[in-house]
Amino acid sequence: MSMSRHRPLTDSREARDECGVAAVVGHPQAASAVQWALLALQHRGQESAGIASADEQGRVFLHRGMGLVSDVLRAEQLQRLPGPMAVGHVRYSTTGASRLENAQPILSRFRGRFLAIAHNGNLVNASHLRQRLEEGGAIFQTTTDTEVVAHLVARHGGPTEAALVHALGQIAGAWALVVLDPQGVLVARDPLGIRPLSLGRLQTPTGREAWVAASETCALDALGAAWVRDVEPGEVARLDGDGIRTVARLAPAGVPGGTTVARGGLCAFEAIYLARPDSVLFGQSVHGLRKEMGRELAREHPAPGDLVTGVPDSSLSAAMGYAEELGLPYEMGLVRNRYVGRTFIQPAAGQRRLSVNAKLNAVRKVVQGRRVVLVDDSIVRGTTARRIVQLLRDAGAREVHVRIASPPYRFPCHYGVDTARREELIAFGNPVESIRAAIGADSLAFLSLARMRRVLGGPACEACFTGRYPVPVDGAVPKMALEPVAVEEGDAG
Repeated sequence: MSMSRHRPLTDSREARDECGVAAVVGHPQAASAVQWALLALQHRGQESAGIASADEQGRVFLHRGMGLVSDVLRAEQLQRLPGPMAVGHVRYSTTGASRLENAQPILSRFRGRFLAIAHNGNLVNASHLRQRLEEGGAIFQTTTDTEVVAHLVARHGGPTEAALVHALGQIAGAWALVVLDPQGVLVARDPLGIRPLSLGRLQTPTGREAWVAASETCALDALGAAWVRDVEPGEVARLDGDGIRTVARLAPAGVPGGTTVARGGLCAFEAIYLARPDSVLFGQSVHGLRKEMGRELAREHPAPGDLVTGVPDSSLSAAMGYAEELGLPYEMGLVRNRYVGRTFIQPAAGQRRLSVNAKLNAVRKVVQGRRVVLVDDSIVRGTTARRIVQLLRDAGAREVHVRIASPPYRFPCHYGVDTARREELIAFGNPVESIRAAIGADSLAFLSLARMRRVLGGPACEACFTGRYPVPVDGAVPKMALEPVAVEEGDAG
């Protein structure tokens, strides 16, 4: 098919990660514990980090800044974050610019109370709600969609739990929230469970139990916490000294049980790329899921190669599975410089190009004169794939056959991954052969949607592959169905 019938392939960036959230309740050094959780979630956001804590006297403390967790949250800052409960956040921006005022948690004070919110995801009707709130006199301090939730809570006027449930009934999109108030921490997850959020239990140095919430189970592991369960889709729950108490359950209006015609569920891209391989998603280790995707890819699209290599780090598991299935040697053909940040963080295209070159290097003695099968987890905009193929050729690879352990990423994500314009996506409107030519590979093939579904084994949000969005993205205010779980009015602050 002629390239003239399709848009030019001039992509500049790859997909960016999610944000990460964490919370600890009942720990004598809650802020320090949250810091360790955030370090484990650093891969989900490198623009800013922050922690809000609260003590037994009902005082709240906040520190946040631009940069990595280790730079923003040093020992001297943690000492100024006392109390037995805390929430934290690592961020990259999907809604709102990368500026300090948009760093989270966002702290709000109203009617003698406080609320500190940390959010992972994206609200598709945030602009509509913000306009409505501003017309009613609300003054916003940030450009993030998270602040919309704070204003909706404040407008309610009732106890915190009831106000938060009311606010969540008005928002649409994907969210995993941890919310600090004087009574403890509230956690919430969107009705389809698109964004992940796990709960764990931790033994403190004093012998008491603390409760932990985090975007990924690898953060629980970092604290030595035992996984208890995931926050259920649509669940709003309270974590305090008495444990976990479900406050309410939200479901999309008019859809029994919260299911939809379009496939909804945990984001498939979490398993493919976003999550750490030592986390657990879909009831399985992410490493195991990716390895099985590599096996399925090998069965579907074997390549004529002498060796298999993966792109560090998210595609290594898939590359191992691919090599094992075909009986090919798995080699370290690419080495990553771990002291270079993820390339998507760089603000300018020139800096991103230099960052890619500094970040990866081909092992010449491994690839020289050989047919290399390069397994990657995805191709989003295409720039990185093109440079890696050229890197292998420059190191002497005789052929480079690219295999992608996911379906073509054809549609923008509106639920928290930074692929806002479909014109930026290399697979949108372009056949596989055109993509192959654009990245300079000898051959190119993708894992089929059916085989990806077989590996995941359960409902998943796959809108980026199919264009079928489980939550409408037209900006309308949704009507959520509320299951009969009582909100105890006297318990909220």
